[in-house]
Amino acid sequence: MPRKRRALVVGGSMSGLLAGIMLRRRGWDVDIYERVEQELAGRGAGIVAQAELITRLNALGLDTRDLGVAMTTRTLLDREGRVILTLQCPQVLTAWERLYRLLRDAFEPDRYHRATGLHHFSQNGEGVLAHFSDGSTAEADVMIGADGLRSTVRGQCAPRVAPLYAGYVAWRALLPERDIASVVKFLDMTFCLPPGEQCLGYPVAGPDNELRTGQRRYNVVWYRPADEASELPALLTDTNGMVHSISIPPPLIRSEPIAAMRSAAERILAPQFRAIVRLIDEPILQPIYDLESSNLAFGRVAIIGDAAFVARPHVAAGVSKAADDAATLAEALEGDDVEAGLRNFEAARLPENRKIIERARHLGAYLQATQTPEEQARSARHGIPEAVLTETAVLDFLKA
Repeated sequence: MPRKRRALVVGGSMSGLLAGIMLRRRGWDVDIYERVEQELAGRGAGIVAQAELITRLNALGLDTRDLGVAMTTRTLLDREGRVILTLQCPQVLTAWERLYRLLRDAFEPDRYHRATGLHHFSQNGEGVLAHFSDGSTAEADVMIGADGLRSTVRGQCAPRVAPLYAGYVAWRALLPERDIASVVKFLDMTFCLPPGEQCLGYPVAGPDNELRTGQRRYNVVWYRPADEASELPALLTDTNGMVHSISIPPPLIRSEPIAAMRSAAERILAPQFRAIVRLIDEPILQPIYDLESSNLAFGRVAIIGDAAFVARPHVAAGVSKAADDAATLAEALEGDDVEAGLRNFEAARLPENRKIIERARHLGAYLQATQTPEEQARSARHGIPEAVLTETAVLDFLKA
C-alpha cells in the first residue's frame, strides 16, 4: 500500500479548516495547528454567505440549510431617515461564529491542535519540517500557511509582503434583534452614506448560532476616513498609552475616540443609525488594510486565504476566496509531484485574488482620507449611492 501523504495546516480559522477538510476528503493525512489556546471567536463579524461559498460547502456534504438569515432587499436612507433608494438582492447573511462552528465540527477534533503556533520551518525535496512554539516538531509532504494577516508562514517565505493601510477604519458592533426591531427594518441591508463615509447594517445569526425570530443579531459597520499619520496612531493608542500596530482589543479602546465617534453619529447619520450607535456598549475598531502577495507557492509550502491576500470588506469575498483557494489547492495536489502541484495552484489563484483586491480598492476609494487622481476617478464611479447599493458584497465582477 502506498504511504498516505501528510499535510500540516498552520492556522485554524476559516481558510485552515477549509483546506484541512478538503485535503482529508482527497485522502490526505492532515493536522491543523492554531496558535490561540481558546476556541476562536469572530469579534462580532458578520459574513455574507455568497452563493459560490454555499456551493463549496454543499459539495463537502455540509448542511447549509440553516446557515444564516435570508435577505432580499437593500435600502438607502438619507440624512433625515427617509428611504430614497431600494434594490432587490437576495443573499444569505450569517455570523462568523456560525460558519466557523460548521467547519470546526466537520474536522476531526483530535487532529486540531490549539495553543500550538509555528515558530519556523525548513524544507527540502522530500518534505517540510515544522518547529512549533511548544518545542514540538512535525514532518509532512506539504505545509499550508492559513494563518491570516499576521502570517508566520508568509513572514518566512516572503518577509517583504506587509499589510497596507487603506486610509479608513470601521467601527463595528453586533446588537440583539430585540433592540433593533423597532429602529430599522431588520431583514433589510440598510445603508446610510454621509459624504465620504458609509454606514450599513444587516441581520445575522444570534448567539450559539440562533436563527429564530427575535433571537438573531444585527451587524452594523461604519466606515470612516482616518489619516495614517495624524489620526490612526491616536485611534490605536490604548487606555495604557500603548500604540498597537494592526488592531486594538475592544476593551482597550480609549473613551476619547469612542466619544468622537458617537458625536459624529449625532451630526451626520440618519436617525435610525444614530439610535443604533447609542445602543452600542463596546464598539469594535477595525483599521482597514490591503495585503497582496506576489507568490503563493514556495517549494513544498503554500499560503492561502488572508495569509496570502486580504481584500477590503466591500466585496465580502473573504471566506468565499478562502474556499476557492482551498479547493484549487486540494485539486492541484492530486498528482505525485507536490511542488509542481503548488505551482499550478499559484498560477490558477493569483489572477483571481488580484482581481478581488483591485475590485475592493475601487469600491473603497471614496472612503480614503487621501486620494490620488486615479482614486478620485474611482470614487466618482463607485462612490455614488446607486453604485454602492448595486456593487457592495456582490461577486458578479468575477464572472466578467
